[in-house]
Amino acid sequence: MEPILSAQEFGEGQPVLIIHGWQMNGGVEKQDFEPIFSKTPGLRRIYVDLPGMGTTPAENIKDLNDIYSRLVQFIDSRLGKSRFLLVGSSCGGYLARAIALKYTEQVDGLLLRVPLIEPRDSMRDLDAFKPVVADEQLMSNMSPEDRTLLGNVLVQTPAYVETLKAKYEGVWLPAEKAADDKVLDPIRADPDRYELSFSLDDKGAKFFAPTLIVCGRQDESVGYRDSLRLLELYPRSTYVVLDRGSHGLPIDDSERTVFEALVRDWMFRVNEWRGHPAR
Repeated sequence: MEPILSAQEFGEGQPVLIIHGWQMNGGVEKQDFEPIFSKTPGLRRIYVDLPGMGTTPAENIKDLNDIYSRLVQFIDSRLGKSRFLLVGSSCGGYLARAIALKYTEQVDGLLLRVPLIEPRDSMRDLDAFKPVVADEQLMSNMSPEDRTLLGNVLVQTPAYVETLKAKYEGVWLPAEKAADDKVLDPIRADPDRYELSFSLDDKGAKFFAPTLIVCGRQDESVGYRDSLRLLELYPRSTYVVLDRGSHGLPIDDSERTVFEALVRDWMFRVNEWRGHPAR
């Protein structure tokens, strides 16, 4: 029997299943969501590690369908028929949308952070990179190692660079190093394997629980325009595109403040919905 996904749990109450992005792990999501969720009583936060990521072994997964199936197995065994909230970032957002469709009667709210919409890179509607705050002197004085580590820096100020570097070194790089690249890289490189075998865009399969969609205006990875079509699929959605927002948002204190306000508004709407669900 396939092993259950590794997961960290915090708190008691209604389950919140949190799904991370590609080559990341539950600890990455914990960094951004625990400061918010830990202040809210009555939530049982479940940060999973997807197969081949974190501490969950790959166990011969071949494609994204296999990862989705393992998520389904985890939900059925860990949550059963409980109602729960669902959070997904990047590729985890793509998977969360699929989970929301399967468990529509159980999911009381959906949060999508910089969600992957087009699995095929060639189909994504992206803008060319351009910094929103440019400081050539700051960038030229940076060490070659830091330039390689940080890549394109959207906001070129000392404070932003320092926070971005800390996030790379503290959470993103350790997650990438822990990922099973021998299994994951071939999946990511094959458009047919890095895509679910069923469509998430069927207009007849709308999801009516409160939804929050947060995109970065300057997201180089998934962009934001592809996600505009989600507005029709999620009638109770708040859709936000953050200026100076990258695929790694939230980065600095300004973004974190806005992000927390949005998440808290979503939880308020979810609590209303739970009392009077219009399914």
